[in-house]
Amino acid sequence: MVLPEGAIARGKLAQAQICGARVIAVQGSFDDALRLVRELVERRPVAMLNSINPYRLEGQKTAAFEVVEQLGRTPDWLALPVGNGGNITAYWKGFGELGVAPRLLAGQAAGAAPLLTGVPVANPDTVATAIRIGNPARLVEALAALDQSGGGVRAIPDSGILDAYRLLAQEEGVFCEPASAASVAALIEAARDGLVPAGATVVCVLTGHGLKDPDTAGQEGAEILRCPPEVVRLEQLAFGAEPALV
Repeated sequence: MVLPEGAIARGKLAQAQICGARVIAVQGSFDDALRLVRELVERRPVAMLNSINPYRLEGQKTAAFEVVEQLGRTPDWLALPVGNGGNITAYWKGFGELGVAPRLLAGQAAGAAPLLTGVPVANPDTVATAIRIGNPARLVEALAALDQSGGGVRAIPDSGILDAYRLLAQEEGVFCEPASAASVAALIEAARDGLVPAGATVVCVLTGHGLKDPDTAGQEGAEILRCPPEVVRLEQLAFGAEPALV
């Protein structure tokens, strides 16, 4: 497993480590790591499992089939986070094979939004580590999917991504990683600015569980209140009021 040093959420790294993977941290960005791995597969008989691999897209496209099947019709919009561009490319491929064409809404972090400008970002920066990518491998295909679907891109500041992250957990009971919340954050902004009209049927794709990034959950969640082993103090902390008379 090759990754950028210090730029991968702890939960994702732990999964690879417990499986006994040889983990190599490249002293550079995601784009540096991807460039090196692309060179490596030319030198050694190994397969790349990144979204560059066409078989990966063939698997990912089936998510589009599931959306239409479970919804019972084609949504008006499909919103999803975009980092390397593989998912949005695959969804559009799947919808195309079904002969349907929902509009696509790409959620990117403001500090890593190459879809917005159409050119790579030299130093991507965002709390949403899964989409902290400045030079997507599928940039051309992702832009084509947005153009062909008549969709749009919203680049959300980290504060907006984290607001959506907390909203999903506290209002919907859905604990996702911050990058996943970019789809909902993009929808909130697109609804606010009128791109997505009221009453539209929108499917938001959440790509990763919150335990992939437990550090952010600890930082952004409610504080832990310390309590001595006394029921009166426990009552005060739990209910935020004076203890009841017994």
